[in-house]
Amino acid sequence: MKVLNAIPVKIIDPSELHKLELHFADKPVEDFRNYSFDENDPIKVRVRKTYYDMHTNQTVDFVKDKMAKWLTFSHFKSTVRDALEKLNNLVDESDPDNDIPNIVHAFQTAERIRQDHPDLDWFQLTGLVHDLGKVMAFYNEPQWCVVGDTFVVGCQWADSIVYRDHSFDENPDGKDPRYNTKYGMYKPNCGLDNVIMSWGHDEYLYRVLKHNNTTLPEEALYMIKYHSFYPWHTGNDYSHLENEKDKEMKKWVLEMNKYDLYTKSTTIPDIESLWPYYEKLIDKYMPGVLEW
Repeated sequence: MKVLNAIPVKIIDPSELHKLELHFADKPVEDFRNYSFDENDPIKVRVRKTYYDMHTNQTVDFVKDKMAKWLTFSHFKSTVRDALEKLNNLVDESDPDNDIPNIVHAFQTAERIRQDHPDLDWFQLTGLVHDLGKVMAFYNEPQWCVVGDTFVVGCQWADSIVYRDHSFDENPDGKDPRYNTKYGMYKPNCGLDNVIMSWGHDEYLYRVLKHNNTTLPEEALYMIKYHSFYPWHTGNDYSHLENEKDKEMKKWVLEMNKYDLYTKSTTIPDIESLWPYYEKLIDKYMPGVLEW
């Protein structure tokens, strides 16, 4: 693959997107996250299958089993750079906007954040590592429990979830009175820290960073834990479970989201030339060999 220099792109507030006529990345911004189904489009077929498998299998018991497995942090040891380089061999099967290795997306995200927030080095690093939990896919996990939008398990599924209409039809929690009501197993405004999310790379990386005593600020950890929680930060669902901290932190998740989503492009950053800068940030906030 030929390495090209990144083309500077101006990041726009999501509320202003409808006013734009320019093309953002390789297509109009309104065409991102298009989940319409076309049986003749292999990417759309792949994306739909990933979500249907996810929504069928992600139950309360399933998530608890995955937490028991992965939160022993005994699967491998790796530096952040080595873990990131694994993503050069991963294409996210849930993403309708991208069909290139995930490490490219990591650097695209980080570089756009660096352009707009040159003084927030922790935010730049957050953009680089936000998908790093996807390394689970290299350890015998199907992508439907690694990638994609997340949602709360243990209560009624939100209307804004991708493919909501029929993708949960075979999920047994939908027939369980403990879990199929508005609040399910939770209390009103209990806070997102007190709910169980569907299992995926967001929760896993958050837990890895906490376990290894890394020093990213709370805002960064919040972005990592909830950046795929689209039904909450973009769909405006689950407000009945929010507490005041969640409402305050949502602005940071939304700030992260516009870089995560609208920087996707086939323009490849010069990754090798960028490593020295980002390795300094890794050494500052998450140095050494981590337990995964």
